[in-house]
Amino acid sequence: MNRLLDNTKGDRWIWLIVILLSAISLLAVYSSTSTLAFKKGVGVESILMKHLAMVVGGIVLMYISHKLDYRYYAGISKLLMIITIPLLFYTLVFGMHINNANRWIPIPGTGLSFQTSDLAKLALITYLARTLSRKQENIKNVKESFIPIMGTVCLVFVLIALANLSTALMLFGVSILLLIIGRISIKQIAITCLAGGVLFIGVIFLGPRRHVYRNRMETYLHPDKANPDKSFQSDHAKMAIANGGIFGKGIGHSEQKNFLPEAFSDEIYAVIIEEYGLLGGIALVGIYLFLLYRCIKIVTRAPKAFGALLAAGLSFSLTIQAFANMAVAVGLGPVTGVPLPLVSMGGTSILFTSVAFGIILSVSRDIDEPKKVVVGEIREVELATA
Repeated sequence: MNRLLDNTKGDRWIWLIVILLSAISLLAVYSSTSTLAFKKGVGVESILMKHLAMVVGGIVLMYISHKLDYRYYAGISKLLMIITIPLLFYTLVFGMHINNANRWIPIPGTGLSFQTSDLAKLALITYLARTLSRKQENIKNVKESFIPIMGTVCLVFVLIALANLSTALMLFGVSILLLIIGRISIKQIAITCLAGGVLFIGVIFLGPRRHVYRNRMETYLHPDKANPDKSFQSDHAKMAIANGGIFGKGIGHSEQKNFLPEAFSDEIYAVIIEEYGLLGGIALVGIYLFLLYRCIKIVTRAPKAFGALLAAGLSFSLTIQAFANMAVAVGLGPVTGVPLPLVSMGGTSILFTSVAFGIILSVSRDIDEPKKVVVGEIREVELATA
């Protein structure tokens, strides 16, 4: 055990957060998949074991990615972008059609599928961190710096938005935050936002899922006039939260998990509140806020611009996604298909999230290890002078 702890580097608080969220996930998924198990004709334990395998696989990937020096991700980012953009095109045309959207590509021979937007998040954030850090000397140059950056952000945004608008908006917001941190001028950021706004309007009014997006917004803005079938998910999420009270109904005693269509994924936070109460819901919010706090400390202490931008982008992406999921569950936003990071049941999404955590931990290693070297050098000086 001590040897394993010695081999795990980086921020120990983030390791603790990952373990805590994984434990919460196992409990919540086990409780919320009874209806899914019944529909599939399998036992809940069978679904739980598959989820456990993904959680363990994610921790293994996180361990591997945190051992790799984060500077290598600068070179990997170019390859990721070369792979990601064609995959996004392929997904829109030939991807699996689930819930009226082409978001998934099957992985041959595994029975699994993955959302290309999960890969796109990693690719775009690492690419922006690399580009912004390497172009700091001529960051105001429109032709060499701004146009390539804006073009990449807008292209990835529209390719994701055509099938998954909520994820595209969150990734676009993270990209804008990185541009601000990377010292892009306010004028250029405004132009990027304007371009994103035009693409957003185009997707809303001309995209293949325009009716879905507009129906969700109308249901959210005018719930009293909404068709009960369209507001079914949000209505039962509110019932779950109301039933939970302050202390909750207890583990496994959720009633609304039998009615919520995505109780184990998109609406898992509502199930958690019903079973653990308002206190449990606040505690989970606190965990993600503490994660953001630890990541900000890493960003401010990172010795290299690339490491700071990389940790900032990935941490903002994870926490914004978490708060977006929880906001939808409590009725503060329209229904989306965004899972709760490391808590919702998922296949490859857990793996990509774990890699993101591993990269953040790799950046934090660059902060801790130089200190150990300095301490060692001081000790050697003390021994030599003794």
